Amino acid sequence: MHILALNPFHGGSHKAFLDGWIAHSVRHKWTCLTLPDRHWKWRMRHGAYTFTQRLRVKPPQRPIDLIFTTDMMDVAALGGLLPASYRDVPILCYFHENQLTYPWQDERERDHHFAYTNIQSALAADAVWFNSKFHRDDFFDAAEAFLRRMPDYAPVEALHRARKAASVQYPGIDAPNSRVERAQNVASAIHICWAARWEHDKNPEDLFDALRQLKAAGVPFQLSVLGQWYEKSPSCFDQARQIFKDEIRHWGYLPRTDYLDALAASDCFVSTAHHEFFGISAIEAMNTGCTPLLPNRLAYPEILQTDSRLREACIYDRAVEALVSKLKQLASQRIAQPDRIRTLSDRAIDLASRFHWVKRATEMDEAADDLLTTMRRRRSQTW
Repeated sequence: MHILALNPFHGGSHKAFLDGWIAHSVRHKWTCLTLPDRHWKWRMRHGAYTFTQRLRVKPPQRPIDLIFTTDMMDVAALGGLLPASYRDVPILCYFHENQLTYPWQDERERDHHFAYTNIQSALAADAVWFNSKFHRDDFFDAAEAFLRRMPDYAPVEALHRARKAASVQYPGIDAPNSRVERAQNVASAIHICWAARWEHDKNPEDLFDALRQLKAAGVPFQLSVLGQWYEKSPSCFDQARQIFKDEIRHWGYLPRTDYLDALAASDCFVSTAHHEFFGISAIEAMNTGCTPLLPNRLAYPEILQTDSRLREACIYDRAVEALVSKLKQLASQRIAQPDRIRTLSDRAIDLASRFHWVKRATEMDEAADDLLTTMRRRRSQTW
């Protein structure tokens, strides 16, 4: 199969996903057209026209069997603007995020025109994939609520059909499965890692609240707070840097190799996120043997669903006190039950291996083949 990938926002997770799939795809040939990852609103508006003009000026040398694009594309506009020779090519739209439920600190800033573009794309695409079951359900629940507020002609039934047809294809990770030999130095403090964008939807306040309680209880720990910071990052980061200055090992953004090394050096990975469409950083941490501590919300229970023991040990109730309890338990077990900690680490690595690109690309290759076969069968029956 020859897949034409149109990536309107070629950066971050969008780029990593496409690069990962293409690099490990053994069944398909690819042609990629991309746009820089900036001015996302403008990308959603002009992407369809810009890409179709490129196709008119310089069409791919081989026939295209499938068009792959993302939630940053106006798929309805793309379908209408494509040259005639591409009109029968199925369009697959992958939702990394969506503009209905993407978090805004001030909900009044949300532009519902872009939210409706996502809804219309889900209706216009021949197939829609989401990066988690949570994201799929979150999107369609919000989309139906949005449409039911409209005065008339709301395509709710079409939305129901799109929901039934939508699939889930998890993203992959590049890191190889390597079992890190973790020195069990019971005299050392537990090393806690938190890695996310430094924004309110990642809920850093709960992390620092839990760490203050841990410190007050006399539990020694080391701390790595990683991720991309911004000029308007929450003020709690500056306060925490002073409060935990004696515990900090890493603070802020690290280059990719150093970031993975920091994960590998940590004992546990904590998420406090209020919003996350998948949770790739948790998977990458688990792949190094970090024991994850994840809130009982979003896609986290879904990520751990195949290992009931890991889920029981690593999912905490949403309250800060529940996180503190889990952290105290892990810190104690490092000393009293090191074999249990090693077992958790091994189980985390085994679970993360499900998301290696070698496996994920193979599954997505097969899903793309199945999609094309289904589309051709439907069209032959129509004819």
